[in-house]
Amino acid sequence: MPVSRRMTWSAAALAVVLAATGCSGDGEDSSTPDADAVVRIGIAEPQHMIPSNTTESAGAQVLAALYTPLVEFDENKKPFEVAAESIESTDNTLWTVKLKGGYTFHNGEPVTADSYINAWNHAAYGPNANGGAYFFGQIEGYDDLQSTDPDGEGPQKGPEPKARKLTGLKKVDDLTFTITLSGSFAEFESVLGYHVFAPLPNAAWASDGVLKEGFEEAPIGNGPFKMKGTWQHDSRIEVERYDAHPGPKPKVGGVVFQIYQVLTADYADLLAGNNDVTRQVPIEALGTVSGDLGDRFKRSPLSSFQFLAFPTFQPEFAKAEVRKAISMAIDRDELVKTIFKDSQTSARSFVSPLVAGARPDTCGEACQFDPARAKADYQAAGGPAKLQISYNGDGGHKEWIEATCNQLANNLGVDCTSTPEARFADLLNKVEVKTPVGMFRMAWSMDYPSMQNYLGPLYTTDGSSNYYGFSNAEFDRLVADGERAPNQEEAIKKYQEAEQILAREMPVIPLRFGQNNFGHSTRVRNVELDAFGQVDLLKIEATG
Repeated sequence: MPVSRRMTWSAAALAVVLAATGCSGDGEDSSTPDADAVVRIGIAEPQHMIPSNTTESAGAQVLAALYTPLVEFDENKKPFEVAAESIESTDNTLWTVKLKGGYTFHNGEPVTADSYINAWNHAAYGPNANGGAYFFGQIEGYDDLQSTDPDGEGPQKGPEPKARKLTGLKKVDDLTFTITLSGSFAEFESVLGYHVFAPLPNAAWASDGVLKEGFEEAPIGNGPFKMKGTWQHDSRIEVERYDAHPGPKPKVGGVVFQIYQVLTADYADLLAGNNDVTRQVPIEALGTVSGDLGDRFKRSPLSSFQFLAFPTFQPEFAKAEVRKAISMAIDRDELVKTIFKDSQTSARSFVSPLVAGARPDTCGEACQFDPARAKADYQAAGGPAKLQISYNGDGGHKEWIEATCNQLANNLGVDCTSTPEARFADLLNKVEVKTPVGMFRMAWSMDYPSMQNYLGPLYTTDGSSNYYGFSNAEFDRLVADGERAPNQEEAIKKYQEAEQILAREMPVIPLRFGQNNFGHSTRVRNVELDAFGQVDLLKIEATG
């Protein structure tokens, strides 16, 4: 979920610029590919490997190998069927999913309607505390699967829910099931492209609705690759081609996802010939990467949004005036120029320009650099004398976080410290239980191309990735109204109104919108990263 990109460019303009900066495959090796070769791709340590509990980009990259989604997206961000034969609705409330025949799990089990229904019921059941449970919230019966939670400690607390299964899921036959939503949602087919909606085999279950212990260490999927061995934590995850997959076949025999604690080690291994794809060139290497890699340094559009989040439930950050003042004390353009070498663009809104309905500069004066006013407003609002910014040390964020801290110290007259956590998973685990970490670095890449995906999960009261405790009834209502709109155009109007509330309340500070800045070795070609920040594992080839 990380990175940056924005300003006043449209997606089309961005594509033109990227085409001019080296996105083509010109000059790549033209030798015969080795279809049995194993390629190496650098990732961070995933937080989880169960599809419905994986909401960060490292785990998502591995799941892209292991699972085939119901739908994927074309170049216009429109969904098309992949594992699904068809997904239809006449009222945007009752949806019928027909599966393609021939799909099997990696243990040989056929993929059926029950494979989806069982997985989704487990995902939505509150006591299981799946990170992606939120995405099932529009299915009828979801509320009855949630525990009441008087202590505010998460869905796993409180008494047993009323039900264990979603009433909105019905099996029609082995390859057909229906989904009844609690209200209409015109963009629901796009939502089904997210990996949390992956199926699970019978072999995953110890009993009805209970996952086998250890399944996460070697997930069994329906994708083009299968696990080879088990998840070697903080070291590697290996997958190999699944020859019985009925869809498009990979052009390599397998992938080793090499796990790195820091991006600089990932990149150093690429230069040394010990890694084949670095998905994110570290900040420290941006000044030299063109000389290091030549035309093997690539850029492509990315949907990511980098921001600083406030624990709004803590007294020192409870006032919107304090949050806005901190935002005005940050010189985004200077950071983009000096730290990121113009490889990213300043963000002054909350939605990536790659999705329909996005607008520039929606947060107005709160995102304009004005250090004098920032200091005056900060002092008037009683901002804290000390600030802390926590971040994950495995993501290459140290330099820009420290630079941001220096700006806040100089412009607000405060003490500011930057605090790294070893892994992104560690940072998420702390903020999930409200451990005091000060402000914290967060990022988001779209799960599906919709404004709703940038608003609902991040800022609604029960959003799956609302780690900052932001709650606004009007905002929740507007997002819900957008979901219930009869078409995308009407939905966008509601989402844009909701975004204005974020500009007023500033639960997070928009910093940058991103692009993929990636590199690869001489051993591979046709390396592409999509708008989700993932390597296309069906296109990559080994040059032999």
